[in-house]
Amino acid sequence: MQPIDDALVSAVCRVAQDAGRATLAFHGGAVPFERKADHSPLTAADKAAHGLIVNALRQLTPHIPVLSEESSEQEAAGRHAWDTFWLVDPLDGTKEFIKGTGEFTVNIALISGTGPVLGVVHVPVTGVTYWGSRGGSAFKAQAGQAPVALHTRPANRDQLVIVASKDHAGPRVEALLRRLGTASTTHLGSSLKFCLIAEGQADFYPRFQPTSEWDTAAAQCVLEVAGGGVTDLEGRRLAYNKPEILNPSFLAFGDPLHDWRALLGD
Repeated sequence: MQPIDDALVSAVCRVAQDAGRATLAFHGGAVPFERKADHSPLTAADKAAHGLIVNALRQLTPHIPVLSEESSEQEAAGRHAWDTFWLVDPLDGTKEFIKGTGEFTVNIALISGTGPVLGVVHVPVTGVTYWGSRGGSAFKAQAGQAPVALHTRPANRDQLVIVASKDHAGPRVEALLRRLGTASTTHLGSSLKFCLIAEGQADFYPRFQPTSEWDTAAAQCVLEVAGGGVTDLEGRRLAYNKPEILNPSFLAFGDPLHDWRALLGD
């Protein structure tokens, strides 16, 4: 596995920040977009960030392959033979980007085996960067300011804060929120939902609508290093480099001692 030292972490944070600045050149006003084969939107900002990140990572670690949401089928061929690779979402939250909100991120993860061992999530509009690495700690930093260590919080069953997608919460999450009358809800776009839990501002993010591996890997690593977890509905750690790039339904949480599956009422 690629050694994960401070130099590598710092370099990947810089790559994410550079890509974030590239997206901001297209942010604001009407944003033209096209539709990909799966009908999801694609903007010039996605393409610019993709090109910058892929080129930078190939220079940084020439021996490690890169899989991005915007990679071609040819570039992704053979991924199941990779033991270590970069997994990238150059612009997570494209719908929020098109709407003109600030709730989109740049996500870069290093996958070893079936799990993320380094994750960087950068928020271009605010300049905030989150990161975490296996064997290290999780941090949040505003541009030009000292990093702050991230820690999840213990769950208080009577005062839970649940985060949900703005566009993809779905009926099962809505039913859960109705059952938990004392819980409050925060709706956010992109991988910011994981990060809110990692910094101890929220407790639980249940997701039953489709996501892909690049949507979750970087933020999962940040959350896990901060003390939380991300599992499927059977309690198994959310895994990567699966035969299918789509994730199963999952639960992201801050307190690993709480029985989050019991809240689902199944």
